[in-house]
Amino acid sequence: MSIVTKLRCITLDVTGTLIAYKGELGDYYCMAAKSVGLPCPDYKRVHEGFKIAYTNMAKEHPCFGFAQKIPNIVWWKTCVRDSFVKAGYDYDEETFEKVFKRIYSTFGSAAPYTLFPDSKPFLRWARKEGLLVGLISNAEYRYRDVILPALGLNQGSEWDFGVFSGLEGVEKPDPEIYKIALKRAGNIEPEEVVHIGDSMRKDYVPAMSIGMHALLLDRFKTPDAQEWRKSGATVLPDLVAAQELLTSKQSTIE
Repeated sequence: MSIVTKLRCITLDVTGTLIAYKGELGDYYCMAAKSVGLPCPDYKRVHEGFKIAYTNMAKEHPCFGFAQKIPNIVWWKTCVRDSFVKAGYDYDEETFEKVFKRIYSTFGSAAPYTLFPDSKPFLRWARKEGLLVGLISNAEYRYRDVILPALGLNQGSEWDFGVFSGLEGVEKPDPEIYKIALKRAGNIEPEEVVHIGDSMRKDYVPAMSIGMHALLLDRFKTPDAQEWRKSGATVLPDLVAAQELLTSKQSTIE
């Protein structure tokens, strides 16, 4: 008997598993600056500034400000302004508004993302097999409402339900977000679900901790993958390999 016959649901991480960022953050910050007649900010400084600003915002106002009811655009405006300041660019208010507007609209579109070629076929295969397909992502509402549909991943044809941290107020690696997914799938048992992601800490460990099965994808040949395997995780190169594993009569997974 293949693994897929014992499952009722497959859940997947989104970024790094189904879609990926295109280019560098600096590309989009540069385009935004140029659109208002400013020179390109330094890529490295902007990248480092963003990492610090995003980490701070996520710590002070997790889940994109869910608990404090911070509007999404305000959360991102604070984060982007802090990114520029930490990179050494303290624009005046009028200039920053123009730059931010461009950045916010860009990242609220499909432009900075690319869909892995195996994502849509895998999701459609899973649903054709009669499985529920759920998405679990540390992302805000624009993933669900704008970005995924713009990339051709639509609720009802590629996926059935989503659990997005900015809409739930809980984020990975908290196992609670996986429990929400089980409820959304109709209160099914965790052993009837396999979760597929690209992070040992955010995907594999919390999913396994509540009794779900889990697989990890190593799409980008990360050095960490060797450690994942040593820890007992099943690590695969892509969703084609995941489908083969799930349909094989000889395979087993944790």
